[in-house]
Amino acid sequence: MATGEKEILGSSAGLAGAVAIESGTELGELEVKARGYWEQVWIRFKRDKIALMGGVTIILLLLSAFVGAPLAKHWLGHGPNDLFFSAVTPDTLLPVGPFTHVLDPNTGKNTFFILGADGTLGRDEFLRILYGAQVSFEVALLSCLGSMTLGVLLGSMAGYFRGWVDTVVSRLTEITMAFPQLLFIIALASTVGDSMNNITFGIFGQGVVTLVVVFTAFGWFYPARIIRAVVLSLREKEFIEAARMTGSSDWRIIRSHILPHLIAPIIVYSTLSIAGLILAEAGLSFLGVGIKLPTSSWGNLLQGATEFYTQQPWLMVWPGLAVLITTLAFNLLGDGLRDAFDPRATH
Repeated sequence: MATGEKEILGSSAGLAGAVAIESGTELGELEVKARGYWEQVWIRFKRDKIALMGGVTIILLLLSAFVGAPLAKHWLGHGPNDLFFSAVTPDTLLPVGPFTHVLDPNTGKNTFFILGADGTLGRDEFLRILYGAQVSFEVALLSCLGSMTLGVLLGSMAGYFRGWVDTVVSRLTEITMAFPQLLFIIALASTVGDSMNNITFGIFGQGVVTLVVVFTAFGWFYPARIIRAVVLSLREKEFIEAARMTGSSDWRIIRSHILPHLIAPIIVYSTLSIAGLILAEAGLSFLGVGIKLPTSSWGNLLQGATEFYTQQPWLMVWPGLAVLITTLAFNLLGDGLRDAFDPRATH
């Protein structure tokens, strides 16, 4: 075709033909970059700025809890459980406020309380919030890991094998759903709770292992129901039939062909459930049946602050904000991941 001559394309050429004309590329030479599944998920996820902000917030909170807390303890020169009776006003017996210098009786020097004292014992509120974040994340992450592992295992077995396996798992699920979890936790705390709270494995705070066991035992049924429904659908797909025809065993089919398709619901549900577990730990600690003093927790910090809510309301603000920001960040991240894993979602 001569230079400058207008190119005429048939209606069948469509958009590809128009792009070819504009770019000077022959119709058959257009290259389309193939994108993998995870690359498409990332492209959809990074469009959601709010979910990205939630993810960044979670990373900062984790760094503050597990890296910032030890650094702050070293920099300030005292720990979260150290007592400073000089941080309590003698006349009113009220804890000192934020940005206060307090006399350290051990060294005879002034130490700095960034957020003031937590109560009449004069412990550092700032350090206790940081170490309380460690407790909350340990309980939530370990409980989520345990409940998801149990739920995925039982749900996969029930959905794939069906029959009597499905019946047994379904009955266990219904019993667990109907069991009064709060009453069991209260009864446990009043009987063997003290003995279980002393199980720390040398790395966890007192009461963390107890709550992880309880949340795992009563939290597996919901992911099990979700996974069972997904597996019931997957087991009838053509690629599963093809795997059976090639002689693959049931466990190999579950491990190699079904579990990879469960990654999306596992990630989304795990992210959303962590927020609920953090709230559950804070609520139980507030009631006095979760993390016990002197171990710091956002819940028992809120409970202790109720004694001073009229004179020192900021004692309720700091742990309350910590719970709010953390749960909101996980919920925003979970919503964003749910949309990213769904190719039909609109942005």
